[in-house]
Amino acid sequence: MSGSEGTAGKRTGDQGAQPERTRFAWRRTTLTFAVAVALGVREALYGSGGVSPTEAAAAAAGVLSWLAFLVVAHRRITAMEVDRPAALGPVAAGTALLCTLAVATVGVVLLW
Repeated sequence: MSGSEGTAGKRTGDQGAQPERTRFAWRRTTLTFAVAVALGVREALYGSGGVSPTEAAAAAAGVLSWLAFLVVAHRRITAMEVDRPAALGPVAAGTALLCTLAVATVGVVLLW
């Protein structure tokens, strides 16, 4: 028996803390994502003297992937407002994964 369970096996801790921590984690991740994209756009605009079409396309892809991630994060944050939120669906998880991989690829393209 863990320290947060009572004698009958019921949880005695704060039931509202986990959804709140998860909401904060999504917000932090979205902010970090925005900073990474902003740095990528800055590199595309000011990094090599001029903006090549490849750099412009990479920066645009970074911004679009951040916007898609923002939609997923907002939906998840909103879903976490109930007492027993549903699990993250496979479509939302896949979208978040693809957005993250897209920003990583944008970073590689811009720094190459």
